[in-house]
Amino acid sequence: MATLIQVNGLTKSYHRGAHPLHILRGLDFEVAQGEFVALMGASGSGKSTLLNILGCLDRHSSGRYLFADRDMSGLNDADLSLFRSREVGFIFQGFNLVPQFSVLQNVELPFLYTSDNCDDIHPRCCDALRQVGLMARLQHKPSELSGGEMQRVAIARAIVMQPRLILADEPTGNLDTATGGHILDILGELNRHGTTVLVVTHDAKVAARASRQLRLEDGRFAN
Repeated sequence: MATLIQVNGLTKSYHRGAHPLHILRGLDFEVAQGEFVALMGASGSGKSTLLNILGCLDRHSSGRYLFADRDMSGLNDADLSLFRSREVGFIFQGFNLVPQFSVLQNVELPFLYTSDNCDDIHPRCCDALRQVGLMARLQHKPSELSGGEMQRVAIARAIVMQPRLILADEPTGNLDTATGGHILDILGELNRHGTTVLVVTHDAKVAARASRQLRLEDGRFAN
């Protein structure tokens, strides 16, 4: 399989006064196109920071991050916005839905940052919602949905642009076991159709769904 993500010597530090705070300490790893990887570790180990860097929501301090052989450190803000809208789908523990918007409007949000043909937007959003079983909820507001339904809306929004990479940060953390299992089934199905999935989790049952597990400890990968 082709390499989608390549990371070499990646670090992330924050400066607070005279003493730097080291979050990531020289990470090296690769993720192949079509893999399902679980990123594990205790709170504060650097999992979410790494996820944000891979999704270009944050920049690394040093080292190299290549996505499909493209060096991400050389991209300007406009290129990064385009990358995030085209190549990456984000799923968060807190859903991050706009409460005033309907289900359909929430899934349409990624198109605000593109010049895609307007005639294609509605059918593409409906197709994404059909994949997660929410066609009956198009005009509902988030407040009218269950937690599992809200997370399925978030997944539909993440996949509507058909990204190569899904980044999920504790996607089942606010859900009961049965609902969380259904969310993982959806992610697994996306992965079987070729989407690369990287899930941050502290739950061994979630990690067991992945084909590979990486564990962070104090900003480094554990042996």
